[in-house]
Amino acid sequence: MSGWTTDEMPRLDGKTVVVTGANSGLGYEGTRAFAEKGATVVMACRSVDRGERAADEIRRESAAARDDLDLDVRECDLASLDSVATFGEGLGDDYDAVDVLCNNAGVMAIPRSETEDGFETQFGVNHLGHFALTGRLFPLLEAAEGVGGDARVVTQSSGAHEQGEMDFSDLNWERSYGKWKAYGRSKLANLLFAYELQRRINDPEGGDDPEGDDPGLRSVACHPGYAATNLQLRTAEESGNPLLKAGMKAANAVLGQDAATGSLPMLYAATADVDGGAYVEPSGLMNMRGTPTVGRSNEASYDRADARRLWEYSEEATGVEFSI
Repeated sequence: MSGWTTDEMPRLDGKTVVVTGANSGLGYEGTRAFAEKGATVVMACRSVDRGERAADEIRRESAAARDDLDLDVRECDLASLDSVATFGEGLGDDYDAVDVLCNNAGVMAIPRSETEDGFETQFGVNHLGHFALTGRLFPLLEAAEGVGGDARVVTQSSGAHEQGEMDFSDLNWERSYGKWKAYGRSKLANLLFAYELQRRINDPEGGDDPEGDDPGLRSVACHPGYAATNLQLRTAEESGNPLLKAGMKAANAVLGQDAATGSLPMLYAATADVDGGAYVEPSGLMNMRGTPTVGRSNEASYDRADARRLWEYSEEATGVEFSI
């Protein structure tokens, strides 16, 4: 596993991969890597225009130097459950199966706002939007032969999950709001969801069997370390603080690794031989940079009672139930 790069990814001809937030940063680099290995990549983007520009750029700059990279740009706004439902219906009409779903898109440490459906935006986009999307696409994932014999749901978290705390009395931060605390909670929710999904795949009746049989579908979590992407710069810009913006630029330059390296944990989780319920992270200093390895997230992320409670809330909030 040490030193793993995209050169070690298998060929993905005939496979379909869905990547949220595919037009920039980690999603862009992941999309390019999947496409260069022969996959059809559905680029799920909030803006179709930005998605099309990104697809054109990938075709121009691809190491494969081919015009026939199979990129399908579609609108999917994770801040709108209607948009997620429309995206899922369209995919079901046009595809027989989805081999990999990368729940990658996200927002970070923004001033408090609400989604179209009234959820705090970080929780609504980072967790609830992806919960609903995974549920909508679950029949297509179950129908897939997958990569190496199994389909994958890969959920992108962050080292910030370690600062997250679940407060089920105020999940949407209506009483008080801290933008970094809200981000940490949304990233902890990503992990609670990813691990609970694997438990339910293993044991549909109760979600209590950590092993189960080989189900042909795996849920894997990952985080990119400190990847220098537009996510940090957008956070700084929305703060209105020029010093924060300058600081973010400096931190990206000094501490960050490029987005291509930051995408490696997601690509490894999607294509390498990892167990369901695994947590893939960078192997370098403080797990902030370097090539991917299988590690362990914090203890709170493995809290089964919180995971079940979050799952039940998410089903009620989104109106989406999984056909496991």
